[in-house]
Amino acid sequence: MSREWYEYPALTLQLKALSEERDKLRDDNLYEADGVRPPKDYGEATDEVKRARTPDGSWNDLATPAMGARGTGFGRNVPLNKTKPDTTRLLDPHPREISEKLMARDEFKPAGILNALGAAWLQFENHNWFFHGNGVAENAIEIPLTEGDSFPENPMRIRRSTEMPGQCPVTSRAPIYANQETHWWDASQIYGSGADKQKEIRTFVDGKIKVTDDGRLPKHATINGIDTTGFEENWWVGVGLLHTVFAREHNSVCDALKKSYPELSDQRLFEIAWLVVSALIAKIHTVEWTTCVLRHPALQIGMNANWYGALGETFKDTFGRLGDSEALSGVLGSSTAHHAAPFSLTEEFVSVYRMHPLIPDDWTFYSLASGDELESKYFTELQGKHTRDFMDRLEFGDMWYSFGLASAGAVCLHNYPNALRSLERLDGQVTDLATLDIVRDRERGIPRYNDFREMLRMPRRKTFDEITPNRQWAREIADIYRGDVDSVDLQIGMQAEKPPKGFGFSDTAFRIFILMASRRIKSDRFLTTDFRPEVYTKVGFDWVNNTSMKDVLLRHYPELAPVIGDVERVFAPWPKVGAPVPGKPNPIVRLADTVKSYVPW
Repeated sequence: MSREWYEYPALTLQLKALSEERDKLRDDNLYEADGVRPPKDYGEATDEVKRARTPDGSWNDLATPAMGARGTGFGRNVPLNKTKPDTTRLLDPHPREISEKLMARDEFKPAGILNALGAAWLQFENHNWFFHGNGVAENAIEIPLTEGDSFPENPMRIRRSTEMPGQCPVTSRAPIYANQETHWWDASQIYGSGADKQKEIRTFVDGKIKVTDDGRLPKHATINGIDTTGFEENWWVGVGLLHTVFAREHNSVCDALKKSYPELSDQRLFEIAWLVVSALIAKIHTVEWTTCVLRHPALQIGMNANWYGALGETFKDTFGRLGDSEALSGVLGSSTAHHAAPFSLTEEFVSVYRMHPLIPDDWTFYSLASGDELESKYFTELQGKHTRDFMDRLEFGDMWYSFGLASAGAVCLHNYPNALRSLERLDGQVTDLATLDIVRDRERGIPRYNDFREMLRMPRRKTFDEITPNRQWAREIADIYRGDVDSVDLQIGMQAEKPPKGFGFSDTAFRIFILMASRRIKSDRFLTTDFRPEVYTKVGFDWVNNTSMKDVLLRHYPELAPVIGDVERVFAPWPKVGAPVPGKPNPIVRLADTVKSYVPW
C-alpha cells in the first residue's frame, strides 16, 4: 500500500506528495452536473463588469458570465453517479441517536492550538461561501423521537433542501441545489449577494458602507438582535465582531483611496475597496487562519507557498512575480484556470466544513484593562435575538480580548456543542444541528465515510478500530452502526479519525481542503490575472500585500496592543493582561512544543 503524504520521512517528500495529490484531485475530483447554471442572457460585458466584482457574482469569468453567480448550483468532488440521495437509509441509523450517543459534548475538549476567534472566523468565512437557503416549513423531513427524548418537538422536523427548479426526480441522479451566496471569495457576507442587499449596507458617499459614529454596525430595521450587514443568518457575537471590524476596514480603505485619488467617484471607491477587503480576507484565511489550525511543518510551508510561492513573501514583495509559475510565485496573481470543470463550490466542500465542535458552550468575558472577569454566558445567550443587546453592553476591546483568550473546541466525537443541539432560531424553530449535519449529508447525496475516502483514493477502513485508535469510540460507533463499518456517516468518521500531527481536523476533510483552497483563488479572475495595481490601484494593491489580521485589529482597536503587539499568531490563544508574551518559536522547528495532545485517542 502506498504511503500517506505525512508518512514520508523527509519534509521535501511530504511536500512533493501533497503537490502530486493536489494535481490528481484537480484532474479527477471536479464534476459539474447538467443544469448547474440556469440559462440567462447576460448580454455583452460592459466596462463596469470588467473592472470590478458584481453584486450577484456574475462576470467573474468573462467568457461564462453565469459561472459562480448567486443562484447557480453546487458542483461535486465525487463522480455524479455516486451522489444519489440516501433516501432508503435517510434515518438509518437514527440521526438523533447519533447526535445523542456519539456527538453530544460530554466535557469540553479544547483545541489548544486555536482560539475562539478562530472558531468565529470559520463561520464568518462559511457565510461568504455557501448557503442553501432556509427551505419551506411545509416540506420537512420528520424524525420520530424515542421515548424520554428531551427535544421539545416530536417528531423533529428538518426542512428539506430545495432543489433547483426543472430537475428530474432526485432518486435518479445527483441532486442540484442552488447556492444563495455567490461562489467566489468575494466577502459577500459583508457586502451582500445581490444588488438589493448591497444597497442596504451602502452610504453612497465616498464609497463607504454603513457604520455608526460609535464604530458599530447599524441595527437591523426589522429583525431583533441582528445587525445590518451582507449576511444575517446564524448570527452571534463572534461573527458580529468580525463583520464590524471588516466594515470599518472597508471604510479605512476608502479614506486611503480618496486621499490618493480624489477624482474617484463613490462607485469606484466602493468597487476598489471591495476588491481590497475581499482579497485581504482570502489572504488572512490562507496564511494566518489555516497555518494556525494546520500546524504540520509541510502545511506551514505549503499554505504560505500557495499565496506567495516557494520564493517566499520577501522575494515577491521586492521583485514581484517570477513569470506565471504557480510553484515559484504562488497562485495569487497567476493565470486563471478552472482545471477539470467550471468553477463552483461543491457539496463535499460544504460537508467537510461542518466544524461545529469548534464552538464552546460556556463563555467567560474579561476586562481588557484589568483582566477581571466581567460575566459568564451560555452560547444561546450570545446568539440570535440576544446578540445585539449583549454586544451593546460590552466594550469591543473586552470582547476581542475574551475571544482571544478562550480556546476553540477540538473537532472530534463527544465534543459537539450542546447549545447547538437545542438551538432556537429567530423564527422560533428549535434545531439539533448535530442531527441536521447527519441528515443533510444523506439527503444531498454525500457518500458515507468509506465510499467518500475511496472516491478520494484513500484506503477504506475495514474495521472500526481502523477508523479511530480510541477503543471506546470504536465500540460506540460499532454499536450505533450495528457492526457495518461501511454505513458509518462521513461526519462520524471524520470526527473519530486521529488527524496527522499538528492538524486541527481530519486528513479525510483535508483532501477536499487542498483541492478547494487553491481552486477558490485559481479560478477567480480578481485573485489571478486581475490581481494587479492597474485593477486594484497601487494603494489598494499594497494594502492587500502589507496587511495582516493583527494590523486590522490594531488599526481599529489600538487598545489591544499591550496584549497582541508581540503575538505571532492572532488565531492562537492570546496571553493574559500583564502576562509576559511567550517567545516566538519557529513554527516548524518547535512544532512539538506548541501543539498539544488535545483529544483522547
